[in-house]
Amino acid sequence: MVITQTPFRISFFGGGTDFPGFYEKYGGKVLSTSIDKYCYVTVRHLPPFFDYSNYVSYSKTERTTGIDEIQHPAVREAMKFLDMHELTIVYDADLPARTGLGTSSSFAVGLLSAFYSLKGKYIDKRRLANEAIYLERVLCRESGGVQDQIAASFGGLNKIIFDSNGYEVQPLVISAEMKETLNDNLMLFFTGLSRFSSEIQVEQERNLEAKNRQLLRMKELVDEAERALAEKHIDDFGALLDYEWNLKREINGKVSNQIIDGYYSRAIAAGALGGKLLGAGGGGFLLFYVPKERQEAVRRALGGLMEIPFCFETGGTRILYYAPEIYDPDKRRVLEA
Repeated sequence: MVITQTPFRISFFGGGTDFPGFYEKYGGKVLSTSIDKYCYVTVRHLPPFFDYSNYVSYSKTERTTGIDEIQHPAVREAMKFLDMHELTIVYDADLPARTGLGTSSSFAVGLLSAFYSLKGKYIDKRRLANEAIYLERVLCRESGGVQDQIAASFGGLNKIIFDSNGYEVQPLVISAEMKETLNDNLMLFFTGLSRFSSEIQVEQERNLEAKNRQLLRMKELVDEAERALAEKHIDDFGALLDYEWNLKREINGKVSNQIIDGYYSRAIAAGALGGKLLGAGGGGFLLFYVPKERQEAVRRALGGLMEIPFCFETGGTRILYYAPEIYDPDKRRVLEA
């Protein structure tokens, strides 16, 4: 049995420039962090006592006699990709899916990590991120960028740079005090709305060339935000978030709606310097940069929304539990090693 723990992520700047159709031509940059909210994937081989061959539990429960019958696309394609058979797979998480925190990519990373571990094989973080990207974008044919899989695998507060040769993960070099202050000045609220990001990402992918000016500006904001933190002009980080959010809305009109715009306006009026809806948009979590002295006012202004305290994390995906098995596919039985 294997249990993996994989963090969710918050993307601050540069979202959209991580689409291959953009960065292979213009280069891309994102600034993001993993946080101490996780998904957990438990995988073991199914004992040979049941009238089904695979058991998969997430928001649904599936019992199938063949891999092709599995409805969850990432599970089905990952099992075929790594030649996995007769499994029990259980997903659990600290926060709901489809809410802008890269949850599907965290699941893909954690699932692949568990599969390799069950096989008794080591896989490094870069290969794990690459194969999670391949699983989601190629095998599952889901539209979107590639920053989420990297953030979930590597962990940490990073600038990720993309070009036609691939990507480079650069940890953000700022003082511990500045990092703590940034964390303290960020507030996360759940809108109660969820959505399938791939549906919104399809529209954004169509707009890449038409919205080239906005995307190039969003790419520049990554360096400006990094400089603001390095020079300890931390409130500038909040103002840049507001700028990023307005650029994002220009790129794709589906990222927001009247309800979300209302929440955003109330938070700004109460003292937030900036913020954004995380992920592809349409619902999920609202992030705000709020100086400490204005945070209570923002809480009151958004009194109908649940606040989610969080901390930055640095570990990325990890194996929480590992008990090796000897799996004999010919005899269809599982023994403890």
